[in-house]
Amino acid sequence: MTLPIIRVLVIDDSAFMRNALTRRIELDARFKVIGTAEDGQEGVAKAVSLKPDVITLDVDMPVLNGIDALKSIVAKTQIPVIMVSAQTNEGARVTIEALQIGAFDFIPKAQGTENIHEKLHAAVSGGGRRKAAAGPAKASKPMAPVRGAGNGLRMKPRVVIIGSSTGGPAALATLVAQLPKSLPVPIVIAQHMPPHFTLALAKRLDDMCPPPVVEATNGEPLQRKVYIAPGGMQIRLTTNEIKIEPDRGESLYKPSVDVLAESALGSFGGAVMAVMLTGMGNDGALQFGKLRQAGAYVIAQDQATCVVWGMPRAVVEQKSVDEVLPMERVGTRISELLGC
Repeated sequence: MTLPIIRVLVIDDSAFMRNALTRRIELDARFKVIGTAEDGQEGVAKAVSLKPDVITLDVDMPVLNGIDALKSIVAKTQIPVIMVSAQTNEGARVTIEALQIGAFDFIPKAQGTENIHEKLHAAVSGGGRRKAAAGPAKASKPMAPVRGAGNGLRMKPRVVIIGSSTGGPAALATLVAQLPKSLPVPIVIAQHMPPHFTLALAKRLDDMCPPPVVEATNGEPLQRKVYIAPGGMQIRLTTNEIKIEPDRGESLYKPSVDVLAESALGSFGGAVMAVMLTGMGNDGALQFGKLRQAGAYVIAQDQATCVVWGMPRAVVEQKSVDEVLPMERVGTRISELLGC
């Protein structure tokens, strides 16, 4: 059976990048670039007329910039958009904004678009653009806690860890906005992202949400705030300190949810709340299973509200979860369980 070709529109003001992206995309026979545009205005017009399956969109363009073009595409179509961003502080800031507006994912130019086929395919097979941008998903009935009494906790958590990937920035914005200004325990997040982008994510969440949010740094005390693990590095926790170190060959993901979770288990045993949000793959599933066996409380985002139900699905299918919740309930549930 021949699979249908995935039709791509490339929007970029650089002729070099348009040609490079086209060549790169068409190296995989599953994809065909059906058109290109050299500014945001032309890109929006071609998105409407050509009706591609997926769009790559440059962040920085003349006439109509990437953010305004994205807003128009989101308003006029259901076509998923992958941003192509310069790996600079400004490029990272605008990209984080785009992800929260409704872009499906992003690709840093500096990395040579090495994951472009995986992300294009996920954008199409994942059901279109981000659900957060398309409007609230219908809430699914939460899975009842399966053990313990009262609020379901076996022991009081000393730390909350969160894993996320594709769709994570928008999901994290929803979650962190539901947390109180004064946190009872530290919250540590491993979001799959390259360098620069995690700092921009931390700054945006800090501006938008009640609790303090920072990008974690090596050797700093573990305090009652929200920490975003730096892109390109691994984060580990001791009982009172954060360790930021280069990858030791233990994971394809930097930061890795499994690496974070393993260190949390080693330092806090079962006194952990572990939360798995939207994302491709199964990073974190192995160690979330071990955490739950040790007594940790595990929450997974539900399929209906995930951009990609990969990482949460892996946790659910191995029966390492206490509750499965829609995104709009996860932050409030964390607060409830922590007694906020």
